[in-house]
Amino acid sequence: MRTLYPDLPTYAEHRLQVDQIHNLYVEESGSPQGIPVLFVHGGPGGGCSATHRRFFDPAKYRIILFDQRGCGRSRPHASLKSNTTAHLVDDMERIRVLLGIDRWLLFGGSWGSTLSLVYAQKHPERVCGLILRGIFLCRDQDLQWFYQRGANALFPDYWEHFEQPIPLSERGDMLNAYHRRLTADNEIARMSAAKAWSLWEGRCSTLDPNSQVVDHCADPHVALAMARIECHYFVNQAFLEPDQILRDAAVIRDIPTVIVQGRYDVVCPPEQAHALHQALPQAELHLVRDAGHSAFEPGIISNLVEATDDFARSLA
Repeated sequence: MRTLYPDLPTYAEHRLQVDQIHNLYVEESGSPQGIPVLFVHGGPGGGCSATHRRFFDPAKYRIILFDQRGCGRSRPHASLKSNTTAHLVDDMERIRVLLGIDRWLLFGGSWGSTLSLVYAQKHPERVCGLILRGIFLCRDQDLQWFYQRGANALFPDYWEHFEQPIPLSERGDMLNAYHRRLTADNEIARMSAAKAWSLWEGRCSTLDPNSQVVDHCADPHVALAMARIECHYFVNQAFLEPDQILRDAAVIRDIPTVIVQGRYDVVCPPEQAHALHQALPQAELHLVRDAGHSAFEPGIISNLVEATDDFARSLA
């Protein structure tokens, strides 16, 4: 069983002004001469942490992390203006150009898998490999499963807390009901909705209850960005065309791909990883039998670190 690499510091930090509104945080760690790898965080709105550097051998990788628009250390916090999937794909290209990288490995989980796939389909010549975890295809059925009917049958106690901010008369459309509150002027209602939204995801993300994950999601700074930005994307179908990722899969069939999926992932059920693997038959699919959604479950960590080590050898 593989574990994370030791803690490591950054060797460079950048501020990238991508338009008149948004200023992004970008960092580099590991080896400046190593294989470039971009960590694409989840959410959208989840942000990065120092722990995310530890999936990669620092002697072999040039490890690049960035906080997407509106979250983490990027500014302005929780902003929804000019914040769409197309904007984020363009931001990734700006980062690549800024850092003078020709081709890079993309490592993304959950929403990070979505964004990595969309970027690769637009810029296949810039991607030398994909490591994807907790596949999220952002189809209507995927959103309905977690935010309307499906996951609530497995976690009815957590769902009851998720429903609390929403009157009974509006519960037939939870996404739009939450969107109204998360974009309202009433700060108390906005923060109450943000915390309930974020806790629902955090509580469902691990196979065994994990207080660290739940506490992180309950942090007001984290909750506000994640709830507002996620809901903004999801009421707009992630700014993607219906079934876009599977439809355009042929574009990336020549890119080496590893998919790591928890068997008991309730946030992004394995059907999505299975569907992606059918569209990308050349990809490796690893179904982790004792894991849910979180990247930090032991079996998920082990498979992801094995994947980064394998790519370090094949791309050397």
